[in-house]
Amino acid sequence: MRIQRNIIWRCGGKRCPIRSHAGVIAITAWLYRLWHKRGIMSAGEQSKVLEASDVLKACLSQIGENKHLAAADILFGEHGDNAGVFLVVGGTVCMSVKGLPRLDRLFGSGSVLGLPSSFTGRPYTLTAIATSEVDAVHVPREDFLRLMFERPDLCSEATEILGREMTFIQSALTERRRQTPPRESLAVT
Repeated sequence: MRIQRNIIWRCGGKRCPIRSHAGVIAITAWLYRLWHKRGIMSAGEQSKVLEASDVLKACLSQIGENKHLAAADILFGEHGDNAGVFLVVGGTVCMSVKGLPRLDRLFGSGSVLGLPSSFTGRPYTLTAIATSEVDAVHVPREDFLRLMFERPDLCSEATEILGREMTFIQSALTERRRQTPPRESLAVT
């Protein structure tokens, strides 16, 4: 016996009824979620992966220092010492890994940049360059960590954003390893 369910699917802004087997609906819904998560990381449009809530943005703005950057200014560079996090208030920032332009991502207003390095205290793993005039709030690492300690709810949100950023970084490093030719072993004589 085949079980069919009616679902409503959005087709070009119109509501389209679709009749399908329950098992098919479950699988396609699961695949759609995977595709959606994959799409979040795609280049082109501004990514929402690092976007913060209004509460986190307000707290960072309150404790940070406003900065205005011209196009092509660098917020932080790959392997550079940690200077804290940056909240993009206006404009667009490109996050990239040297030698892998295919993985460049654009981040706009509301994005929090530099979380992995700020949590660990290690150098930045990406480069963030302003692609237009950018207004940002810079929060030094010590102030950021103090806020995370005092506000567990914001720490939880920042950790979630961190997880999404780490997924991006991991994909960049994996891509770099794929493009790096293996070293030939030297013969010892």
